[in-house]
Amino acid sequence: MIIYLGADHRGFKLKEILKTYLKENGNEVVDFGNDHYDENDDYPDFILPVAKKVAENPEKNRGIILGGSGQGEAIAANRIKGIMAAVFYGGLEEIIKLSREHNNSNILSLGAGFLGEEQARQAARIWLETDFSKEERHIRRIKKIDEI
Repeated sequence: MIIYLGADHRGFKLKEILKTYLKENGNEVVDFGNDHYDENDDYPDFILPVAKKVAENPEKNRGIILGGSGQGEAIAANRIKGIMAAVFYGGLEEIIKLSREHNNSNILSLGAGFLGEEQARQAARIWLETDFSKEERHIRRIKKIDEI
């Protein structure tokens, strides 16, 4: 599995922390930027390349994207066919598991403005370790979304 990363200025610092964490844990990581802090950058410039790359092989590739809330980033990513981006900005970690088990999310959008470093690492770990359940009802629902 390849993990693609992308973040604007609000998620830049946390992206760099996650990139190191992911690599230290044996993951192949490709960073679509930003490669430096720029308070005037625009999240679609970094999020859409991640989503397009993940969409090339959504069963194998995954993406983690970051912004202030993660909301705009997920909205942008979900515009790309084949992408199922889920948002996490704190709260019950069960939400992260359900996004994989029930929705087969292939992008995790993190709200860097609401998460600490350890919480972000934990969210990434849970999300990467959780498999899609492949239950018929979840497959059926995803197919209905894919038909749109």
